Amino acid sequence: MTDPVLYAVRDGIAVLTVENPPVNALSQGVRAGLIAGLDKADADPAVSAAVIIGGGRTFIAGADIKEFGKPPTQPYLPDVLKRIEAMKKPVVAALHGTALGGGFEVALTCHWRVAIEAAQVGLPEVKLGVIPGSGGTQRLPRLIGPKLALDMIVPGNPIPAKKAHDLGIIDQIVAGDLLDGAVAFAKTVVAEKRPLRLVRDMNDKVSNVDPAVFEDYRKSIARKAKGFLAPWRCIDAVEAATKLPIDEGLLKEREYFFECMDSPQRKGQIHAFFSEREAAKIPDLPADVQPKQIASAAVLGAGTMGGGIAMNFANAGIPVKILDMSQEALSRGLGVIEKNYATSVARGSMSQAAMDRAMKLITGTQQFEDIGQADIVVEAVFEEMGVKKDVFGKLDTVMKPGAVLATNTSTLNIDEIAAATKRPQDVIGTHFFSPANVMKLLENVRGAKSSPETIATVMALGKTLKKVSVLAGNCDGFIGNRMLHGYLREANFLLEEGALPQQVDKALEDFGLAMGPFRMGDLAGLDVGWRIRKGKAHLRPADERYSPVADRLCELGRFGQKTGAGFYKYEGRDAIPDPATEEIILASAKEQGIERRAISDEEIVRRCMYPLVNEGAKILEEGIAIRASDVDIVYLFGYGFPVYRGGPMFWAEQIGLDKVLATIRGFHKIHGKFWEPAKLLVQRAEAGKGWNDR
Repeated sequence: MTDPVLYAVRDGIAVLTVENPPVNALSQGVRAGLIAGLDKADADPAVSAAVIIGGGRTFIAGADIKEFGKPPTQPYLPDVLKRIEAMKKPVVAALHGTALGGGFEVALTCHWRVAIEAAQVGLPEVKLGVIPGSGGTQRLPRLIGPKLALDMIVPGNPIPAKKAHDLGIIDQIVAGDLLDGAVAFAKTVVAEKRPLRLVRDMNDKVSNVDPAVFEDYRKSIARKAKGFLAPWRCIDAVEAATKLPIDEGLLKEREYFFECMDSPQRKGQIHAFFSEREAAKIPDLPADVQPKQIASAAVLGAGTMGGGIAMNFANAGIPVKILDMSQEALSRGLGVIEKNYATSVARGSMSQAAMDRAMKLITGTQQFEDIGQADIVVEAVFEEMGVKKDVFGKLDTVMKPGAVLATNTSTLNIDEIAAATKRPQDVIGTHFFSPANVMKLLENVRGAKSSPETIATVMALGKTLKKVSVLAGNCDGFIGNRMLHGYLREANFLLEEGALPQQVDKALEDFGLAMGPFRMGDLAGLDVGWRIRKGKAHLRPADERYSPVADRLCELGRFGQKTGAGFYKYEGRDAIPDPATEEIILASAKEQGIERRAISDEEIVRRCMYPLVNEGAKILEEGIAIRASDVDIVYLFGYGFPVYRGGPMFWAEQIGLDKVLATIRGFHKIHGKFWEPAKLLVQRAEAGKGWNDR
């Protein structure tokens, strides 16, 4: 087995090469190897300096996440950093690929840093529910100042080497071979007899800092970081760098780090991290299956969803034609797209040049024949089966052989849609979430006859479009909306039983949802769900409990924010509790003979969240989801479930499936058949196992 850190001497410069593929994570072996190499370099009179470089595709991409939650093993990363700082000879970090987390902390501790232009540096620990724990919050502010350090540490996003050079993090951009450049730089440092320069000794930028810097920053993240622990501790740690000597600051950082490590949020966020990567793996796809190349696309429907989907293709550099039979709708849709891009330019999140490129890639047409040569067509027309089948019948006649025929349906049967064509193997669901140009989830839905190549194509396409893709089986509502039905059902029942929309929304937003069910419904448009419910009304048993509150709002033309009233009334985007809604709720309760009562926030959370868990278990039983973590990913990226809770299935495991089952059984006795426990939940809970235990 190759040593994880290779040692060589080149022109009097010791070269320590980290070889721990695929990302050179800071495992125990790497940490020990770095210390041994530095010891050797310091002791060798023929060596005048050292270079630390990564082998393969990257520098050091961070800590070994597999070690998270396990007892730490010596040497610890701070031991490596102390050894670098104790060196009597210059140490140069040579960066390519990514220098992230602990890898960036290693680089910050070196005396100098050089990088190729394609490199990236950053401290992304916050995304895993922790803070930098080996000096990142203490050294980076000393190098670039606390405000700029906060801008890197709190969001956790890496920055390119050129920006890092402009900020003073990187000392030189290497144009040619990185190792050649790093060795030459080290030799120059030695020849010029530059004094060893340690970031820990740089105090100018952390002295006399106005406390308002931190208070303003806390205010700026208040909405986005609500419920999280790590972002706030990042700010606390950087503030400590401005108030404490570095050794005390390092101790304070370590205290905050372990507080985050011991938090359930860390477990939830790491679960989310691994689950996102796991979702891309489809066990029953042949190993040799290759996705089709998608070089051009078409979208049917110029409405909000169709326009958003088209923007995804344009953003990825794929030319896309939008088909709509109405010139008025087409012009309006293209105008909305242009307005959306212009808003991004005004905010600074997109350049004018990028907007111009994207707009050139989007064209409109009213003729089916104009889209026939597209590699994929995504249908985004009305959510009615008759309309969908008519559209797919036309697509079958005009699309070239092998084109992927995708439907953006959120609930309808993929196989029935595919049956309208003579090529069901090319038909698949690609359920984008609204707004499609913003939301990260892409719920791909396989039909009974969807070919492995078609499945592989849409999963690869998700990556191209920078989406998080999950593959679902075909059933009413697939994964996300099938589970959402129980969530919304109970939310509406709670209104009749004694709650009001603002209480339900607040309880669930305090739980961590980005938006409660009634604010979410008003934002999305209540008429969409109303149309679906009317279409399925004949399937509902006459004796089944049903809340008519949302229907009655729609009958009054209260479709939500877009009409100025839904569950709430609106002044701009501000949702204001409306006595008219309360009257409708009270009338509905009276008609059904429901005696209203005081309802606690705890009951609201359980009544709304536990249906997600129970239905998720049924989805797993039926094979609609490949794994429990796929269910979590759908809810994390599509429905605003708090990432620090890991998703509904993981959250239920953290509570204990036995406790969740006991509560569901209690609700079953009180509220009837809707609450019948899933067989898989019963099996796992009674066996004392989790979703994935065998």
